[in-house]
Amino acid sequence: MYYVAAALLVLSGLFYSASHHEIGSLGVTMCTYGGAFCDNPLIVFSGAALAAAWGTFVSVK
Repeated sequence: MYYVAAALLVLSGLFYSASHHEIGSLGVTMCTYGGAFCDNPLIVFSGAALAAAWGTFVSVK
């Protein structure tokens, strides 16, 4: 679950950068297909936080 949280965290950063036009043509493509996430990357970041919390609660040591 930590891998999912890390992947969502990276995606959140990418969507944030894309919304501020910092990653060029990749950002334009990302915002074309994921417009809601470009408008509010906090949605993806919240998913990352929930995945990390879930991974913490269900981890077996």
